Amino acid sequence: MLIRPATAEDAESIWRVLSPTIRAGETYALPMDMTREDALAYWWSRDHDVFVAEERDVILGTYYLRPNQRGGGAHVANGAFMVSPAATGRGIAQRMCEHALEYARGRGLLALQFNFVVSTNERAVRLWQRMGFAIVGRLPQAFRHPSAGLVDALVMHRSL
Repeated sequence: MLIRPATAEDAESIWRVLSPTIRAGETYALPMDMTREDALAYWWSRDHDVFVAEERDVILGTYYLRPNQRGGGAHVANGAFMVSPAATGRGIAQRMCEHALEYARGRGLLALQFNFVVSTNERAVRLWQRMGFAIVGRLPQAFRHPSAGLVDALVMHRSL
C-alpha cells in the first residue's frame, strides 16, 4: 500500500471514499446532503495537507492533516480519516494514522488531536486508543446520530 499526497486527479476517487460516510451521517458532523463540490472543497481546505492510501492504483482511503489552531496552537495537528466501505477492516486507517504521525513529527508538530470523535464510532475510538490517543474530553450530546439520537463526541489527543 502506498500513502502519498493527493493530487487534483484523485478528486473523483476521493469523492467515492467520502460520499458513503457523509451520506450515512454517523461519524462526521457534515451535512448528509453535502454536494460533491462542497465535500471536496472542505477536504481540500486551504490549510489541509491531503493524502490518499492507494493499492494497485485504487484509492482505498484518504486523510488530511492541518494545524488544530492558528498562532499559539499551531504546534498541535488535527486530522480526519476516511476509508472506503469496501476496504473497511483491512488496517488502512491504522496505516494512514501511522503515516500522519510520522508526517506531523517531520513537520515539527508536538501532538495530534481529534476534536470530535463520535462516541458511537467504536471502531475508530478503539483504533485511536490502540494508536496511543487518550480521551481528554467528552462533549455531552454534541452529535445528532441518525439512528442513536443525541450522542457524545470525544476529544482525543496524543503527544508526538
